[in-house]
Amino acid sequence: MTQPLVILVYERILPGSQLLNRFQDMGYRVLALNDPRLLVETARREGPLLAVVDMPFAQANAGRAVAELRSSPDTQHVPVIAIVPAGDKELEQTAIASQATLVAHDTAILNHLDRFLQQALQLD
Repeated sequence: MTQPLVILVYERILPGSQLLNRFQDMGYRVLALNDPRLLVETARREGPLLAVVDMPFAQANAGRAVAELRSSPDTQHVPVIAIVPAGDKELEQTAIASQATLVAHDTAILNHLDRFLQQALQLD
């Protein structure tokens, strides 16, 4: 049986590398991207179960990438967990406006990953 795929988009080493290792430990295949502009095309090509996007990027707009993923007929079904720094209300609002399935603080994501996964993957 093929392992389910998670696309993990991150620029910050922490929590990105920790999440990559945690997903692999949980039995997921992980495709890591360091540029959110590659998210939609990669999701179309690879058919992930989930995308996890760390929102802070220096040279790219992760919110735009999430919004494009969630609005494209080919990829709108892919749930997205957006990770924002705790206390960054502006980035949190950007994640919500981009239609991320779930917004999580970087300080909580690792401790509550199982719960966040269940919530993000819950069928409507």
